Amino acid sequence: MQATRIIAVRHGETAWNVDTRIQGHLDIPLNSTGQWQARQLARALAGEPPSIIYASDLQRAHATGQAVADATGAPLVAEPGLRERSFGQLEGRTFAEIEAELPEQARRWRQRDPHFAPEGGETLTALRERIQATTHRLAARHSGELIVLVAHGGVLDALYRLATGQELQAPRTWQLANAAINRLLWTPDGLTLVGWADTLHLDTASRDESTA
Repeated sequence: MQATRIIAVRHGETAWNVDTRIQGHLDIPLNSTGQWQARQLARALAGEPPSIIYASDLQRAHATGQAVADATGAPLVAEPGLRERSFGQLEGRTFAEIEAELPEQARRWRQRDPHFAPEGGETLTALRERIQATTHRLAARHSGELIVLVAHGGVLDALYRLATGQELQAPRTWQLANAAINRLLWTPDGLTLVGWADTLHLDTASRDESTA
């Protein structure tokens, strides 16, 4: 079986990203910056059209995927398995509010306790298992092809860890930028990292030109 090439993308910016407010499964739209980022991403990928785009069914990811679909002509498929980690009762709160109101939960989250689940939410272990299974299922359909996965920060973090063998509790030293281009290879043996956090298409010069 040939390797499947994967471009994995975090959705464009939202107002809650700016406010450091936890989104999780709450369905928050792109802000104007996020819409611009999605268009720039689409322009960057127009020259290497994928076979298909799978996007989380939450609108911030789906709208980002739609921009790529419009530019490349590739079909866009909603995939709930690519949703962000569910944060349960923490969703809608800022980091500062969680620290102040739920210090014990904040501590376990900050320490990346793999077995900690906010009330009504997912553990890091469950998230990793979901993303590994979803990626395997989708990539196995497209041997030898290029596919795009549009998802969320927690999903991209899980993909990076799966591709590099990083433990769930290892401190994060890699970027999870909105609308960055991240490249992976998939085979039945797992994921391999090819390139990460390419944001050249999002530099300020391109924004100035596109809004002039």
